[in-house]
Amino acid sequence: MFNLEKWREEDGAAAVEYGLLVGLIAVFLITAMTNLGDKVGDTLDKAACKVSGKTWNDTTQTCA
Repeated sequence: MFNLEKWREEDGAAAVEYGLLVGLIAVFLITAMTNLGDKVGDTLDKAACKVSGKTWNDTTQTCA
């Protein structure tokens, strides 16, 4: 009929595997968003500098 012990053993292993997958996905997303956020911020800084009529200096990452 229905073997409860086998179901319990598989459920625990599956929960651990799903936990590991969620953890790895979270680490990947945090890393990707951090890097992407920095690049978007730099792009917006450059655009703001050009709109204001100033020149962007790539070496110092500032408007002049």
